[in-house]
Amino acid sequence: MTNRNYGFRFQDWNIYQDARAFRIVINKLLKTYPREEKYTLADQTKRALNSIVLNIAESANKSTDKDMRLYINRAHGSLDEVVACLDCALDDKYISKEQHETILENISSLARRLNGFTAYLSKVKS
Repeated sequence: MTNRNYGFRFQDWNIYQDARAFRIVINKLLKTYPREEKYTLADQTKRALNSIVLNIAESANKSTDKDMRLYINRAHGSLDEVVACLDCALDDKYISKEQHETILENISSLARRLNGFTAYLSKVKS
């Protein structure tokens, strides 16, 4: 997901690109959910997915590292929400245990990097 440089620095961040890729994968999975979930669990999951990407982007032009950290923390909270939605999908048998495990393995890197980014911003003087 390489972008031309239009002056939006977050588009060059690997964490942003990975969040976008994760969003695409999960959106494809959501299309397999039963129709009755379209406006419930699937919709909630989509909102949380979008929130991850949007909060990372919004963090990019905050004037202090403290402000930036707030948006990265929000992105991480939204990632946690997606995980909880996937747990519910597993419980309701919309996804298999294998799908669940694979997804969690793939996104654990994103979670660790969001934590690392937050830790880095906490160490930098604001």
